[in-house]
Amino acid sequence: MNTDNPTLGFIGFGEAAEAFATGLGPEIAGRSRAYDIKVAEPKLAALPKERAARAGVTLTGNRAAALEAADAVFCLVTADRATAAAEECAELLRQGSFWFDGNSCSPGAKRRSAATIDAAGGRYVDIAIMAPVYPKMHKTPLLIAGPHAKDAAEVLGAMGMNARVMGENIGDASSIKMMRSVMIKGMEALTAECLLAARRAGVEEKVLASLSASNPEIDWPKQAAYNLERMMVHGRRRAAEMREVAITLEELGLPNGLAQATVEWQQRIGDMALDPGEDSFAARADLALKKL
Repeated sequence: MNTDNPTLGFIGFGEAAEAFATGLGPEIAGRSRAYDIKVAEPKLAALPKERAARAGVTLTGNRAAALEAADAVFCLVTADRATAAAEECAELLRQGSFWFDGNSCSPGAKRRSAATIDAAGGRYVDIAIMAPVYPKMHKTPLLIAGPHAKDAAEVLGAMGMNARVMGENIGDASSIKMMRSVMIKGMEALTAECLLAARRAGVEEKVLASLSASNPEIDWPKQAAYNLERMMVHGRRRAAEMREVAITLEELGLPNGLAQATVEWQQRIGDMALDPGEDSFAARADLALKKL
């Protein structure tokens, strides 16, 4: 394997894959291949095709074509598809190829995927993407873990990516992501429940003023608008991630009521399929309230 100039594969070509490929530049993107399950569905195929075209990546019609020459594969599907993706691709990997699992899954799910990939001769790496992929694209902070993490860090670093090794155990990276999501995605859900109710009751200005008085370091109207935008655009994906968070808490023997409630709000707002429109809490709140 050429660690300085690897050939990449992508399983799943959504926002994160496009951002990484674009940031890595035309030389790496130009020899990369991708497969997205949506290409088999005529009504859904247009978006991954558009993303791949913008990034300069060849979108293939099957998994084998995307994987046959890959030194390293980014698996960037939805959280509920991650273990299935590993099972579907394991036997198609070149021996010794890296499987970079950047999905937001529970440590238990990642360990199951790792067993599948390593048994087939691949090298599984637990990856946690720790920030939105824009604007930093391939330089978005990554936490990585597992027995192959140190070797993976060399490959990722050679491509200019920003990866830190968290440990030699699968789950050492994903556990951090899962626990962080309790707070980040939970705050988004709290924003929806608190401030949509305040807007409907006609008291949102007074509630926002009270929040600002208690926490003046936060621009509450701006944060509320941002949180709603995240839920509108990514709510379904966030709901899938929070289901994994709930599983993680269960694996730890802890209650997961807040995580489960966050799933409901993320799914509800995401299913509305709303265009966030202008960067305004009031405008976005009104769009959501019309659907509730």
